[in-house]
Amino acid sequence: MEITVAEALVRCLEMEDVDLVFGYPGGSILPVYDALYNSENIKHILTRHEQGAAHAASGYSRATGKVAVCMSTSGPGATNLVTGIANAYMDSIPMVCITGQVSTLQVGTDAFQEVDITGITMPIVKHSYLLKDPKQLPSVIKKAFHIASTGRPGPVVIDLPRDVQDVKINFEYPKQTELSGYNPTYKGHPSQVAKAAKLIKNSKRPVIYAGGGVINSGASETLLQLAETISAPVVNTLMGLGTIPGDHPLSLGMLGLHGARYANLAVTNCDLLIAVGARFDDRVTGKIAAFAPDAEVIHIDIDPAEIGKNVISHLPIVGDTKTVLQALLKKIEPQENKGWFEQVQNWKKEHPITYSRRTENLKPQRVVERVYQYTNGQSVVATDVGQHQMWAVQYYKFNRPRGLVTSGGLGCMGFGLPGAIGAQIGRPNESVVLISGDGSFQMSMNELATAAEQNLPLKIFILNNHRLGMVRQLQEFYCDKRYMAVDFQFNLDFAALAELYGMRGYKVTSEDELEEVLPKVFDQPGAVIVNCLIDEQENVMPMVRAGKGIGE
Repeated sequence: MEITVAEALVRCLEMEDVDLVFGYPGGSILPVYDALYNSENIKHILTRHEQGAAHAASGYSRATGKVAVCMSTSGPGATNLVTGIANAYMDSIPMVCITGQVSTLQVGTDAFQEVDITGITMPIVKHSYLLKDPKQLPSVIKKAFHIASTGRPGPVVIDLPRDVQDVKINFEYPKQTELSGYNPTYKGHPSQVAKAAKLIKNSKRPVIYAGGGVINSGASETLLQLAETISAPVVNTLMGLGTIPGDHPLSLGMLGLHGARYANLAVTNCDLLIAVGARFDDRVTGKIAAFAPDAEVIHIDIDPAEIGKNVISHLPIVGDTKTVLQALLKKIEPQENKGWFEQVQNWKKEHPITYSRRTENLKPQRVVERVYQYTNGQSVVATDVGQHQMWAVQYYKFNRPRGLVTSGGLGCMGFGLPGAIGAQIGRPNESVVLISGDGSFQMSMNELATAAEQNLPLKIFILNNHRLGMVRQLQEFYCDKRYMAVDFQFNLDFAALAELYGMRGYKVTSEDELEEVLPKVFDQPGAVIVNCLIDEQENVMPMVRAGKGIGE
């Protein structure tokens, strides 16, 4: 039976078990949307901006582990996806992004709403396709989902010309796909695993450094088993939070620029650093010469390009983190490292992450602290990027993987609200809390309409200091307090804004008001915005100065 390429695309998505698409229609992708009209299995979420569609898809994938799908038309529709695609690429999030394109004969002529989106996104995707041959559609879709979800996950772009969408083809979806040259390594080399076991046996001060790759591979339980077997404290990247419970005695939380001092001290003084699914980015390492200076480094990662890229790996193991850790566990014996464990616990007591409550002003740390306590740490927490993001990960303990939905590598302001929308849609029976800042929130607050339209019960806390707080903090330290373009002369009443979208809104200016509002927020079945007017001068501490080692 012959069907159009647009209809075949929808069939392909259904056969990949896609039940949800985030998008924004337009002329160049009209046939695909017409085909979606007849689908009984795929729900379309209409966002208010294409960037919101990409971020929502990313949030959905981060919260569920599934390959997410977003769509847009050509030209500005496609370019509006770019930030969301880059965000997913930096954080290894599996997404398939489908863009409409002008007709094949117009490609390259600067036609109305034409851009070379495959060229534009080339550095920020795992792969991209400009589909000119209609018969290739089923094969391309199969390959796209395979590429996005295997090896190191990431986004794939499929650019679909307008005329190709109308062509009829004999539809047959391939059961398998073969890609020449693409063959990710999943099993670590046995001799390397054996060497790693020997290094662990000889170590007296081991530290496990766990990143988002642990979560991507579903290796959290295996990682915890390793940590408990060898009594090794675990430090996390931002993307790795939740790999082991944040309240576990071996958990040291986040290391690096705004990490806990005890986490940074543990890494600085360890004799063996076991890096698992992490890429040694600059926010973690600080001055590379001073990073884990006395340690042998075992680096386990499925992406060989990451090994040795920033920090020298004394023992590289290329492979899937869960597979490699399972093999490693078979070769090691339990060890206590009692003196090292006691030293790390002493550092935790001596250098806790804390803040001063000596003023009457509402402290942002207290807001996050109370949200954590009130939710018993069971909510999925989404954030934007800025000071509030750091306070969120410092004072909310993440006890399970996929409990944090945030922008890591790209540091993308405006991600929070659409990311939270995607997370809530992906996990409809769970509580989703968005912690944002007044700067970040205003970059995508148009997506409140999407949340309202989908009847999502999001709980939104805006830590409002009437300024771009993180930039102000940097200007305080590095620009001799010359504050430029960081103060909002005009700012919204976010609580009143909530009412316009049919949500409840509250303004909080003190701890007493916070305590009064919390039950109302979480007992309310619908969406709520809490405008928290926080101390305007509060900084994120601790902080490693630029050019310094993380132990300084």
